[in-house]
Amino acid sequence: MTLFSYLLTFLGVLFWVFRAIATVLYQLDMPFFAQPINTNVEIAVLFATLPCIILVIKRNIVGAACYFGIYAAYFGTALYEAIVAAGAGGLDIASSANMLCIFVGVIIPMLTFFDILLNKNRTLGNGKKKEDWFYANKDYDREFDERADRNQYKF
Repeated sequence: MTLFSYLLTFLGVLFWVFRAIATVLYQLDMPFFAQPINTNVEIAVLFATLPCIILVIKRNIVGAACYFGIYAAYFGTALYEAIVAAGAGGLDIASSANMLCIFVGVIIPMLTFFDILLNKNRTLGNGKKKEDWFYANKDYDREFDERADRNQYKF
C-alpha cells in the first residue's frame, strides 16, 4: 500500500467515527454541527460500513465497491438536494456545514474505490501473493532467456 492508500483508509475510519459521534449526539438531543440525514438509515450505514472498511484494509475490490455504493446511495441524494437548496435559497452556516460533511462522505469512498481499482500492488486473483512476482514478471523471463542465449558453448 502507498501512503495515499493509508491516508484514505485512515480518513475513512475517522469519518466513520465522526458520523457515529454525530448520530449518538443527535439521539441524545445534544447540539452538534452535523446532523444525520435519516437516523435509522444512518445507523444501518454505520454498521454496514464496518465489514467494508475491513475489506478495504485487505485491499479487496468488492469491499471498496460496496463501501462506495453504500455511501453514494446514502449521501449522494442528500448532496444533490443540498446543492439544489443552496441554489434556490442560499446557504446558512448549518446547511453549509452539513453540505461539507455530505460532500466528504461521497469523496472519501470514491477515492478509496478508485485507489484500489487502479492499484498495481493488488494480487492477480489467485490469492497467493508470494507467487505473483514470478508469474507476472515478464522481464525476468526475458532476462533469463538472454543469459541462456549468451552462455551457449559450442564444441
